[in-house]
Amino acid sequence: MSQEQSGDVSNAVESLDSLLGYQLKHLQTALRSRMDETLRPLELTTPQYNCLEQLRRRPGASNSELARGGFVTRQTMNTLVRGLQERGLITRPAKAESGRVLPTRLTPAGEELLDQAVSRVEVITARMASPLDEETRTKVTEALGRCIAALEEPEDG
Repeated sequence: MSQEQSGDVSNAVESLDSLLGYQLKHLQTALRSRMDETLRPLELTTPQYNCLEQLRRRPGASNSELARGGFVTRQTMNTLVRGLQERGLITRPAKAESGRVLPTRLTPAGEELLDQAVSRVEVITARMASPLDEETRTKVTEALGRCIAALEEPEDG
């Protein structure tokens, strides 16, 4: 590869790194990789951790609510919930009390495992945010919230 072509390649990489969407995807991939790594000894995946965390914050959530909060399909969440239920980490009634919703809740074993997972994930989150001071963390969080809201608003047209 000639010097000129090599320069073109590095310029392309530099310009890619300057794209906000690319940086966000890179961060998401790095975070997911670290979370999967730290949760593996607990025999949890990041989506399973997410599900348990959602249930702690919203006991009785439906499969659809869990899927939306976990950024997965209902079918994927159903499989995930079934696995957590088989491990005794969550409970879900066999039959809905009313309608079709089967409210899901953490078991004591699920609470205990989630506590262990949270402490591991907090280490990763702290490492990720360590280069940022408190003011910058607040600004980044607020800015990301505004970006999410902008994409979730219906387009005019």
